[in-house]
Amino acid sequence: MLRSKATRSLLKSFTKAPTARSSFGAASIQFRNASPLRQVNNNRPQVRIAIPRLTTTSLLYATTKAGPPFDKIDEKAEQKLAKEPLEAHPDEVSGGSSVRHVFEKGQGEGAKGDEMTGAIKADLRTIKETFSLADVPKESLYIGAAGILPYAATSLSTVFLAYDINHAHDTGRGILFSPETAHQLLDLITPIQIGYGAVIISFLGAIHWGLEYAGYGGYHSYRRYIYGVIAPAVAWPTIFMPVEYALITQFLAFNFLYFADARATVRGWFPEWYSVYRFVLTFFVGASIVISLIGRGQIVKADHTLRSPVDYVKKDRDSQWEAFEREEKERRAQMVKEDEEGGDKSEDDSEESRDDGDDQKDDKKEDKKAEKKDNKEKK
Repeated sequence: MLRSKATRSLLKSFTKAPTARSSFGAASIQFRNASPLRQVNNNRPQVRIAIPRLTTTSLLYATTKAGPPFDKIDEKAEQKLAKEPLEAHPDEVSGGSSVRHVFEKGQGEGAKGDEMTGAIKADLRTIKETFSLADVPKESLYIGAAGILPYAATSLSTVFLAYDINHAHDTGRGILFSPETAHQLLDLITPIQIGYGAVIISFLGAIHWGLEYAGYGGYHSYRRYIYGVIAPAVAWPTIFMPVEYALITQFLAFNFLYFADARATVRGWFPEWYSVYRFVLTFFVGASIVISLIGRGQIVKADHTLRSPVDYVKKDRDSQWEAFEREEKERRAQMVKEDEEGGDKSEDDSEESRDDGDDQKDDKKEDKKAEKKDNKEKK
């Protein structure tokens, strides 16, 4: 197959053993394995300079013996094997013995036994290594875990109150609270969660200032102080936002600070365990915020009359105006009734006074008549 002169000369160079010459020894091998920077062009005049040569290890051969970089072939053994006939083993051959399947069992440690069980064990091992907090100091670990509890409590309370409100909307009665009471409790719990999140975000930014003052990882001035300024500037305005916008903003702030802390850990501004520690805490806090958002979203879908404290104030004001109008109407009706009754009494009095006047006139007339009669009799 290989009949050209170039291929024949190449094969001869591979098979031909090096001839034993006085100048072809360990020095030539060392020169052959030297780096290209030490080679000099043959066309240029060579000047011997006293350059200290570094001792280099041979990368081509496993031994220090001189020779070509391949094992010596035992031609006699090869010829002997070529003369032996091939033996057939039909019992060991099947239709799928020479077929490579697409889905095969893994060769790793996690794939021992059942394939699915091994894969699950490997995934669990990866998760365990990711969430490993063995290097975190116990004080930081305990305090950080305690800091998650308010978030978990407020999130679970939000979900329960949402379910209670939805249950009352469907059946007309809540499990533990009435819809009004559940709304009032929800309006108290949500500001607590938002305010606590603003405090924690500000604290995470202040850690950069503390480590800058301590000089951990060197002094970096404004590059480090900026995180302590951005964190409270983003956190505290959220207490004036609507609930959903505030929770989403704090969720993004927590993730941004985790990214910043992870980058700072790589730069050496934080201990090595801090990035994993922050990842675990941010994971639980983010999950709590998402649960709160889902719970409130379910309330809005089930009850479109979700009221805020402003709605309660408006309702009280409206009820007061309605009561005032009702009292005013009753007072006016009473005044009209009294006026009507006063008119009837005045008419009766006028009639009685007229009757009395008529009687007095009649009496005077009778008296005059009697006097006239007496005068006539005297005369």
